Amino acid sequence: MTAELVRVEKGIILPAIIAGEGQRASRRFLEFFTANIRNPNTRLSYMRAIIPFLAWCEERGLELRQVEPMAVAAYIERLTQERAPQTVKQHLAAIRMLFDWLVTGQIVPFNPAASVRGPRYSIRKGKTPVLSAQETRKLLDSIDTSHVVGLRDRALIGTMVYSFARVSAVVNMKVRDYYPQGKRYWIRLHEKGGKFHEVPAHHTAEKYLDEYIEAAGIAEEKNKPLFRSTRGRSRELTARAMSRFDAYKMIRRRAEGAGISSEIACHTFRATGITEYLRNGGSIEHAQQIAAHESPRTTKLYDRTSDAISLDEIERIVI
Repeated sequence: MTAELVRVEKGIILPAIIAGEGQRASRRFLEFFTANIRNPNTRLSYMRAIIPFLAWCEERGLELRQVEPMAVAAYIERLTQERAPQTVKQHLAAIRMLFDWLVTGQIVPFNPAASVRGPRYSIRKGKTPVLSAQETRKLLDSIDTSHVVGLRDRALIGTMVYSFARVSAVVNMKVRDYYPQGKRYWIRLHEKGGKFHEVPAHHTAEKYLDEYIEAAGIAEEKNKPLFRSTRGRSRELTARAMSRFDAYKMIRRRAEGAGISSEIACHTFRATGITEYLRNGGSIEHAQQIAAHESPRTTKLYDRTSDAISLDEIERIVI
């Protein structure tokens, strides 16, 4: 039997193993997702990690206070056989955070996940597909900009490339987040945890954004979404913001139209921008600052400048 689940506010699921502990435990569990986690994407990610674990515990007849380190270890071991190491580590981190929250709320006496170790995982190079400068230019130039939707799509992709921005930060931009300061325009990106950072707009991104905003007639709608969804097949812009999924579908469609066969995604343009910046003499420290990474090690994962060198060297094997 799968766990009995109750849906409550904001789409959060209340498992029976939590509900069975009473109202106080249920409230603490819900507060973990609502008061403790503000970002909706992070909230969804944690739910996808925690709900299956609690369902697994229920299927084995465990009550919440009966969950011990051995049970968590057994679940993580099973998960390791099914999922990638980095995914398993993310799930374990979410489970640990939930039980920490329950311990401080005096719902359970200890954190059974605290002593459980995840799988070993080390990464020196990211796996995000990257386009060359030529492929990126081909993609941007292939977009039909005779209509406002084409101007929107080119501006969105250009913003990600030239500011190293995450797609979630771009689709959440308001019109006011593209603004003049001194002689240049700037881009304000709202990041995770309520943080935001500002970067000067590259002259090409500025051109793309100016042409899109003028065609869309939204320059004075400062508090409304910058990148807007369309209504059905009419190609008319709505007042609603594009979602990450909307952006992904658009990118795949535009890539296919440009004859690009690589399995690119939204993050491709963040990685492409960083790689080309470094290839042209930019420093890893400044790339980190533009990308709003906490560590230069994270930025380095996006650096694919060594790929071409490796290919040149491997071609020296002449047989």
